[in-house]
Amino acid sequence: MWSALIGGTLVLFWLFIAIFGSWISPYDPSAMISPDIFAPPSAKFWLGTDYLGRDMLSRILDGARYSVGLALASTVFSCLFGIALALLAVLSNRWIEEALSRVIDALISMPSKMLALVMVSVFGSSVPLLITMAVIAYTPGCYRIARSLALNIAQMEYVQVARSRGEGRWYIATVEMLPNMVGPLLTDFGMRFVFCVLLLSGMSFLGLGVQLPAADLGSLVRENISALSQGSLAIIVPAVAIGTLTIGVNVLIDSFSARRRAGF
Repeated sequence: MWSALIGGTLVLFWLFIAIFGSWISPYDPSAMISPDIFAPPSAKFWLGTDYLGRDMLSRILDGARYSVGLALASTVFSCLFGIALALLAVLSNRWIEEALSRVIDALISMPSKMLALVMVSVFGSSVPLLITMAVIAYTPGCYRIARSLALNIAQMEYVQVARSRGEGRWYIATVEMLPNMVGPLLTDFGMRFVFCVLLLSGMSFLGLGVQLPAADLGSLVRENISALSQGSLAIIVPAVAIGTLTIGVNVLIDSFSARRRAGF
């Protein structure tokens, strides 16, 4: 109960920040409004300033929309593609399943960070490319989990009855199979989201993610790395923000999985 409350609160908090953060930020995130760099918290700057004298609170509120938004879009697309391909493979001819599985095996054999580095090096960094990169990296994992679930469900009596009635593949996939796959797929969705947040933040930390003048949480850590020896909030707060976002999602996933196993 408490874990679900804590995880849900953290997730809702960061969703709220991602949606409304730019509207409630006290200053322009790109404006250099203080002559003091890495200034400590004050009544004017609640989280201090960064390496250019910009308000860190405004930077965090603006950067969260990129970290959450890009990761959420990437996760949604990767799960949709993975589930759709898995259902197609299970309900199609054997050769289609084999072809899809071989392509997925080839993609899943490539480490996600290596694939991301290659794509960014070849095509350059942009928001559409970052989303595409994450979708390509994480669709295979979702496909394998969805296919495993679909293979088990396809042997159930109610699916066999639907087939004997002459129902089409679309009906069987969306009405008979998909609703019974929702629980495990939601758990996998949360895990994919965490993976996407960490991948995109890592790319931004390397300078290959979201580009200036925009910045996500990973970019904020990278650009203020010189404040590490000073213990400035300019580097601590973005790192804590990434941590609380991923921890909140993980705690919520664990509580959801525990309730599902208990039969709730």
